[in-house]
Amino acid sequence: MAETLDQIFVIAKQALVELAPPVWRPWLSALISIAAIIMAFATLFALTTILERKGLGRIQNRLGPNRVGPFGLLQPLADGVKSLTKEDLVPRAADQVLHFLAPLVLVVPVFLTLAVVPVGRNMVAVDLDAGVLFFFAVGAATELSVFMAGWSSRNKYSLLGAMRAVAQMISYEIPLILAVLPVIMFAGSLSTVRIVEAQIGFSGWLPEWNAFTPWGFAAFLLFLIAGTAEANRSPFDLPEGESEIIAGYYIEYSGFKFALFFLGEYIGLFAMSGLAITLFLGGWGAPLAPLQVIPGYVWFFGKLLTLIGVFIWVRGTLPRLRMDQLMNFAWKFMLPMALFAILSAMAWHAMVPGLPRWAVCIFMVLGPYVLLGKFLFGSQRFGKRAYRYAD
Repeated sequence: MAETLDQIFVIAKQALVELAPPVWRPWLSALISIAAIIMAFATLFALTTILERKGLGRIQNRLGPNRVGPFGLLQPLADGVKSLTKEDLVPRAADQVLHFLAPLVLVVPVFLTLAVVPVGRNMVAVDLDAGVLFFFAVGAATELSVFMAGWSSRNKYSLLGAMRAVAQMISYEIPLILAVLPVIMFAGSLSTVRIVEAQIGFSGWLPEWNAFTPWGFAAFLLFLIAGTAEANRSPFDLPEGESEIIAGYYIEYSGFKFALFFLGEYIGLFAMSGLAITLFLGGWGAPLAPLQVIPGYVWFFGKLLTLIGVFIWVRGTLPRLRMDQLMNFAWKFMLPMALFAILSAMAWHAMVPGLPRWAVCIFMVLGPYVLLGKFLFGSQRFGKRAYRYAD
């Protein structure tokens, strides 16, 4: 039944494409896929904004949006109208062309990365043999757009925010990619569809997801942390540190251009979460065998909303890091841990299934974690925080 429901969208798309002349069919097929991706994730973007503001409000003991619509649910619509009607202010000294192109260069690549993320059975816009490589190659354009925004604004705060962002993205991109390598090694393919298919199955009652192995769990956590830094989310939101550089690289943007930056960051977060689900959480696969009657896209978006909830929770809980802490964490902890995760995956592949394999692989991940933690934080003494008022 679930497979039949998953096929409805595919059959409807094929029937619609067949109505067009043969010359137009490839273009129409691509247009339908693009429209479906934009509509689905733009709707998720609006939903996430209200959920995040409500969630942060509860964490901080306040109400959050509650005026526009019932329970404030129409607040994203009001924000969209406000962004469209606000005046577009551009600094006189700014590079007009680059200032205009920067938000577009950010939004277009992040939507393109979603084209290789399978959201259900046979529900992927483009099934590339090198889908993972395409994801990271196209996603790298966001670094260019951030630098374009900071440089073209002719503002020192914007340029400082852009340089922070580029340094952060490059630093965390290395452990991010290294965390993906064990999955590619075991799947034997760079195709996101093949990677999901390799995880469809059950060992007893436990699904064969990569996250349910010692190396996979470690790589999954590393991927989420590095992905959070790539998306400039708290506690890694130094490029837009309001207390230091006002608003970072998009301080000179207003109106719809600012909304595009806002949209691009959230869509990038969805894309990174979608790839994490594809690589480590079985993609559209069900967590239990009896639940396979539920369509795959329901499981995919359920997992996606769960990860978004985790990101909201982290944002409302952890304070922002300093720049030196951010870089030290990337190069002295994340990078070595990603390499040890690869070694653990190699040991998992070489050893015979059984308890010794689990023990060795857990030790290969947990041992470096403890040693690196003591190396980085062992000399630091954290006392009880004291609150004092100014005289």
